[in-house]
Amino acid sequence: MAASRKNVDEIRNRVILGEFGVRNVHSTDFPGNYPGHDDTWNMWKFQKNFRIDMMHLDESTMEFDMVGIDAAIANAFRRILLAEVPTMAIEKVFIYNNTSIVQDEVLAHRLGLIPIKADPRLFEYRNTEAEGSEIDTIQLQLKIKCSRNPKASKESSDPRELYLNHMVYSRDITWVPIGNQADVFADSVIRPVHDDILIAQLRPGHELDIVMHCVKGIGKDHAKFSPVATASYRLLPEITLLEPVEGEKAERLKRCFSPGVIALQDVNGTKAAKVVNSRMDTCSREVIRHDDLKNLVKLGRVRDHFIFTVESTGILAPDVLFTEAVKVLMSKCQRFLSELDATEME
Repeated sequence: MAASRKNVDEIRNRVILGEFGVRNVHSTDFPGNYPGHDDTWNMWKFQKNFRIDMMHLDESTMEFDMVGIDAAIANAFRRILLAEVPTMAIEKVFIYNNTSIVQDEVLAHRLGLIPIKADPRLFEYRNTEAEGSEIDTIQLQLKIKCSRNPKASKESSDPRELYLNHMVYSRDITWVPIGNQADVFADSVIRPVHDDILIAQLRPGHELDIVMHCVKGIGKDHAKFSPVATASYRLLPEITLLEPVEGEKAERLKRCFSPGVIALQDVNGTKAAKVVNSRMDTCSREVIRHDDLKNLVKLGRVRDHFIFTVESTGILAPDVLFTEAVKVLMSKCQRFLSELDATEME
């Protein structure tokens, strides 16, 4: 028997979370698959349905909704944010003196993972065969020596009182301008993003004398170049009450979902459940464990409504990172079109 129009719309537009599995996971809205539906791609239709809604933005995190696209495009943005938006990171570490207990290679690895506050758009990729210059290299220095504190009490056993410079933090890393960098970056001094990253612990006589070179790179080559701590998306949850839920059942139903999803309202002196914000649900499907509740609720997700979360490492603002990801995707598309044109000419 042919599926009804309502069932077809559900298959096309909703992912259903059932008791024993998840249905309608794969996209099926391709041309000719459903009678009466014109699924050929149309620019006007796409522009009409596509939108981006900013939900939260601060200096390090961003949450926004991207509506009207396919999962493949959403995932492309996620992967580009993780692996193809360039940043500056420590690539070469020249250790002139290290008498701490931290081995040279471990120390170099720690330094490489410290995010550096420098706009990568102002630098070029470095040629591996050429020496670094002001347009492709940032030079940093870490020079520190631990000594005893002559003013410390004899009875004290606290290292913070006994020693000077016994904790080496990222704030101890200094920028050494190359060429005209001091003039170019006069308004934005290059430095580690965070000042309180612990690098090593020293004792009297221990010393670090290190020079570091930062270069431009992408996360696909090494994770230290990734500009985001995390970039993820999820589909917008949809919770539908199939019939009124009142009294004690309403109380239990509320506890089955994340806080803020279900509210209780007074209906003729009885508490009744109401869905107030399905967006906050984590889709745990806890309600399915209750035999008397599982048939009262329908759980789903909107197939083309993506909730993006981007957390920057602090090198660039999260909205700037997403703009750069869009530029990377555009350049990939342009390269693909150029290759097609070249193939046709041959």
